[in-house]
Amino acid sequence: MLKAYKYRLYPTIEQSVLIDKHIDACRFVYNLALETKMYAYSAHRVNLTRYDLIGQLPELKKQCEWLKEVDSQSLQQSIINLDKAFSSFFKNNSKYPRFRCKKSSGSFKNPHGGKVSIKGDKISLPMFRDGIQFYQDREIDGVIKQSIVSKTKTNKYFVCLLVDNRKPLPIKVEISESTSIGIDLGLSHFAITSNGYKMDNPTHLKKAIPKLKYLQRLSAKKKKGSNNRKKANYKIAILHEKISNRRKDFLHKLSTKLISENQTICLEDLNVKGMAKNHNLAQSISDAGWSMFVSMCKYKAEWSGKNILQIPTFEPSTKICSSCGYTNRELTLKDREWTCICGVHHDRDINAAINIKNYCMKEISGGVRRKKVAELPTMVGAMKQQLIPSIINNSESLTLSND
Repeated sequence: MLKAYKYRLYPTIEQSVLIDKHIDACRFVYNLALETKMYAYSAHRVNLTRYDLIGQLPELKKQCEWLKEVDSQSLQQSIINLDKAFSSFFKNNSKYPRFRCKKSSGSFKNPHGGKVSIKGDKISLPMFRDGIQFYQDREIDGVIKQSIVSKTKTNKYFVCLLVDNRKPLPIKVEISESTSIGIDLGLSHFAITSNGYKMDNPTHLKKAIPKLKYLQRLSAKKKKGSNNRKKANYKIAILHEKISNRRKDFLHKLSTKLISENQTICLEDLNVKGMAKNHNLAQSISDAGWSMFVSMCKYKAEWSGKNILQIPTFEPSTKICSSCGYTNRELTLKDREWTCICGVHHDRDINAAINIKNYCMKEISGGVRRKKVAELPTMVGAMKQQLIPSIINNSESLTLSND
């Protein structure tokens, strides 16, 4: 089982300079590889693989000798990351790879965890054999596989270690309705459970907007490129970092609480990108962090042997009566409560959470809403499809020859 450990680094001035060199070198190689790959395909219709580009690194180091100061594995990893970005693009999972701009933040990766060691309050990394001081709040249980050193816009350094504890994932617990809970994610309340519990939405960004606007106005009045503008932008970066840390802290605590108290969690597969296109709600949706919360629940459920079930995106969980199954087509977003034709009065969010749980339970128990399994095409079927036109053509040629 793989787990990631993230620690704060406290490098010396010389070590911070070397870390910055690694980040800049990886950015330079990534952008140069992307430009080379784009030109090779547009001019010669040749698709350069990751191995073709990695093989050009020794020649590049002769022209740019400053690349020899950084770890060679990190430079190769930047090209591998570019190849993964193209693979994700062709699978329609992300946009076309873009050039990385020169910012105060960045990261570099070393795939060999065997070169990482911890002695006391120092961690040794490739090209940092003397060790970098760090704060270890958790003991590492397992074998280190790889390391990623990153720098934030507030000039803080972190190291992320991927560790394999050599333990199998726990077996999933049996799904039962008594130990399951349905959760509906919203804006006025972040999470509403099927048992009637409502968690308020902390709205970290909304609370910080007045101060954020004030700092942005101060930054806009400074001269571009001046030290005063850099200082003003640094204050903005600090505020954004605080907002992000508060949001992550809230989501971690809530997801851990739900995973520890329940055996099965039923969620809705939300189309967050599509919902964020509504400009009236885009800021509130981004501030909530629904996607981050769902991902946290998923990997924590894997670690604990719990179950995560999701209903389809466009299933009308809000408009269906959880008592009789009637669908209220006239329900609008402003209607927080409604009464069904069967006489039951519903709280909109609690009713949606109950429907989410009911749908997942019917899927598991073989209810009427179970999806039909599609019959996949086989090679034998494809071969027969190719033989049919040839047989028809041969028969037509025979009839023509007979005539």
